[in-house]
Amino acid sequence: MQTFTISRVGGQGDGVAETPQGPVFAGLTLPGEMVRGEVVDGRLEQVEIVTPSPDRIAPVSPQYGDCGGCSLQHWADRPYLEWKREQVRLALAREKIETELEATVASPTGTRRRVALHARRTQDGRVVLGFKARRSWRLVEVRECPVADSRIIRAIPALTEVAAAFLEHPKSAPTLHVTSTLSGLDVDVTGVERRSGGGLSADAQMRAIEAARRVDLARLSLAGDALMMARQPLIGFGPATVPLPAGGFLQAVPQAEAAMVERAVAAVKGAKKIADLFCGAGTFTFPLATVAPVIAADASKAGIAALKAGVGSAKGMKPITAEARDLFRRPLTPYDLKGCEAIVFDPPRAGAIDQTAQIAGTKAGVVVGVSCNPQTFARDARVLIDAGFRLERVTPVDQFLWSAHVELVGVFKR
Repeated sequence: MQTFTISRVGGQGDGVAETPQGPVFAGLTLPGEMVRGEVVDGRLEQVEIVTPSPDRIAPVSPQYGDCGGCSLQHWADRPYLEWKREQVRLALAREKIETELEATVASPTGTRRRVALHARRTQDGRVVLGFKARRSWRLVEVRECPVADSRIIRAIPALTEVAAAFLEHPKSAPTLHVTSTLSGLDVDVTGVERRSGGGLSADAQMRAIEAARRVDLARLSLAGDALMMARQPLIGFGPATVPLPAGGFLQAVPQAEAAMVERAVAAVKGAKKIADLFCGAGTFTFPLATVAPVIAADASKAGIAALKAGVGSAKGMKPITAEARDLFRRPLTPYDLKGCEAIVFDPPRAGAIDQTAQIAGTKAGVVVGVSCNPQTFARDARVLIDAGFRLERVTPVDQFLWSAHVELVGVFKR
């Protein structure tokens, strides 16, 4: 057994002890703690906390330490949120970017409306739903979760009944992507064996549909293809009510979404025309349309169709023009964005380097970048800064509570 002192928490949420042989990573530890364990391939195994940090608090989840979802639940709020802010600062510093960095926006417990539940059959034949264990493919059965919307947690026994139908083939490893919507729970299932099993049999599909009806799901779909829809799942975006596409993207926490939307709308006030790039089904589009006409683009045809369907549900908005377009292969050019005085872009984790280069060539005075990856945001930000923009401020957003994940909103002006 070896003893170490944790100097910091690394970018993946593990404590780091600096040694002459290099860093040693220790999960579920905090800065200043003295810890003991065996080093295996640069990681401390069977970690024992010898001297706990004064910032260590009691975790609230019964699965803490085993479940891989909450790696920082043992950290007090203030230093935890400051650590997330520091991760954004470090990412910007790598691109030599300095800016006003606001305090991290916190998310309340019990608010995550999108949860991915893995289904497995145990050796005794039971079907269980849960999350992956820490650094393992093993499943941790979940009956309670302090992060998720309580409507999802209450439905786990019923969702287990639905999941059983998708375990028909021994190679299937179903994941139930559960979304709490205005119309009830929407469930899209992935991970069902198709090649050797030929897909889900008609009998299994019927069992899944019957179970979904018994538990009153709004919709049940398999990899985006609807099997049953009792009610159209609906989501509110600003003044609009939008039909959510099966398997479509949605921000995980309404309060985090509201914080990001609020900052984007405030930044574009006064613009006469706005572009919303990587718009999805209209998370930002509809709130932005309360300010000025919006042109919206996203690669998802289903998302754009949902956005268009939501246009008629709201009053008091300026005109919206929406296009299904792959912005990685065919980014909107300065000609396409002519007249846009403000541009909002919210790309996937890979960022949007090619689209950002086109934005840099426009005459837009304000650009708002929304990101789930500080590293790719910083890379894209450097392109805009080199083109004459100034990154005025960045707001970190803690959408995924107690994880190492951090999102942000950055406001650029010429």
